[in-house]
Amino acid sequence: MTTSVVAPRTDSPDVEGKPEDLDLGTPGAGARREHERRKSRREAKTREDHPHLGGFLLRLQDEPQREKAWRDGAVGEEAVASHLAKTCPDVVVLHDRRMPRSRANIDHIAIAPSGVFVIDAKRCKGKIEVRRPLFGHAKLVIRGRDKTKLVDGLRRQVEAVRAGLAVVEQNVPVGGCFCFINPDGQAGGSGIPLFRTLSIDGLPLFYPRKLSKHLHRPGPLNDERIEVLTEALIELFPSA
Repeated sequence: MTTSVVAPRTDSPDVEGKPEDLDLGTPGAGARREHERRKSRREAKTREDHPHLGGFLLRLQDEPQREKAWRDGAVGEEAVASHLAKTCPDVVVLHDRRMPRSRANIDHIAIAPSGVFVIDAKRCKGKIEVRRPLFGHAKLVIRGRDKTKLVDGLRRQVEAVRAGLAVVEQNVPVGGCFCFINPDGQAGGSGIPLFRTLSIDGLPLFYPRKLSKHLHRPGPLNDERIEVLTEALIELFPSA
């Protein structure tokens, strides 16, 4: 492929083989920064509240769940990036991109022959379901908890990418998907079915190997169009 892109910075995992002239971003960088910010604030407050015992208390403390969630998010993004670098070396993948007029980041944007895909990486344990009630909308349920708000967030990201690219080129296929990583590395990489693909609101739920197969599909984008779209996406959605 003739697309001219740069490998992510040296602190990102195992992404090699791309020329160094465009910024692909660093997987998980935004989540890592937020985790460190929250951790530093918690530790500073503990030491301030307990000048003599602060260090001892910190050794006894468990990491708060909300703080841990940011670390897990970063690890998930890094794992997806590493997997795609190994299994889809000819697909351009941008990492950790800023959403316009929003505090949210886009985990990954892949530019493949079959289209542009917004990928939301999730690292979590437990059964993942799409429940379709007799009345009302489908729900994304993870470990028995309603996580449908994740679908709303990914849909907004897909629409932002679609709207941005419409200014550059019409009729670009743009879609989105989730990629679930299981922290224990179990078969399939997550708690979703191995032999069928769940979807909600037109957004597939993949584990890493299925995501790779999805990105390998043939499509209408040749090398020249991929290069133009890559440069446009880097401009529209800078590194976070």
